[in-house]
Amino acid sequence: MPTLFLSAFLGLGLAAAAGLRTFLPLLILAVAARLHLFGVTLNPQAGWLASTPMLVGLCVAAAAELVADKIPLIDHALAAVGTVTRPLAGALAAGAVFHQLDPATAALAGLAIGAPTALAFHGVQSTTRLVSTATSAGLANPIISLVEDVASGLLALAAIAVPVIAALAVVALLLAGLRIRRGLGRQTS
Repeated sequence: MPTLFLSAFLGLGLAAAAGLRTFLPLLILAVAARLHLFGVTLNPQAGWLASTPMLVGLCVAAAAELVADKIPLIDHALAAVGTVTRPLAGALAAGAVFHQLDPATAALAGLAIGAPTALAFHGVQSTTRLVSTATSAGLANPIISLVEDVASGLLALAAIAVPVIAALAVVALLLAGLRIRRGLGRQTS
């Protein structure tokens, strides 16, 4: 399969993971690029993602996000901020993996693939959280958050290890999430 398609599938998987957590997929991508795992190569203009200062920053940011998302009210603030940061992270991750394209085209590919994918996953996640808050008074939110943590990490790892399967999983998860969202919307109406 041509590497351009593999880059697109990798970017799609990372963007979906970024729709659930802003920093974890970027951290996983940076570590994979730094260690040259599974042939992950970054666009030269995105090489800074695998730098030591960025890895340290991503570790701190990912840990802070994972912990803060378990705290009531802060989780909703993170979701609000995530409406902007997660599509940006998805676009960055997706654009960074188009190593065979010039930087401007890679950035456009990242925007076209990453931003809408991350925003779609974030939308499903936010709706699920709102319903959880309404039905459980927020008591179920930390458990849902943990599931999202695991899903984001596994999706990012799968995107790096087996991009084609991860892309198929993204489509299946998005369809299932939209179906669940539609069902939850009918129940709350």
